[in-house]
Amino acid sequence: MTRLTITQRLQHDPRKPVVSLILPFDQRSKSRLLAQLSSGEDVGLILERGFVLRNGDKLLADDGRVVEVVAAEETVSTVRCDDPWRLARAAYHLGNRHVPVQIGAGWLRYRHDHVLDDMLRGQAFDVAVENAPFEPEGGAYGGGHHHHS
Repeated sequence: MTRLTITQRLQHDPRKPVVSLILPFDQRSKSRLLAQLSSGEDVGLILERGFVLRNGDKLLADDGRVVEVVAAEETVSTVRCDDPWRLARAAYHLGNRHVPVQIGAGWLRYRHDHVLDDMLRGQAFDVAVENAPFEPEGGAYGGGHHHHS
């Protein structure tokens, strides 16, 4: 049996996806990967290096099907704060430790780490451990792909 292969990212393509590829962030950061589609089919990704797959991205399989990338839920820590100055301070402390961070309106999210949780709680932040898709910022020098809002 031949494995399905994906070698192409689609941009601004109007076709609707017919199957999903559900992956956590670590796997969406790889250009070479063996995975499984939501249909149960095995798939090999051989993509251009340097891009991170984001939730909602479309890929083209070698059999012509359009595949939608879905960000899997992961164990994350979420800091919520109504004060933008305090939230910026939390982002600074996480960035100073080179922690990938997802930024939302009134919240920050990072991969769960009890040491970081304790550091932020020590600064009087509320930290919740939860399961959610993780879409961290691409970084100042990441280039090539824009964050979906």
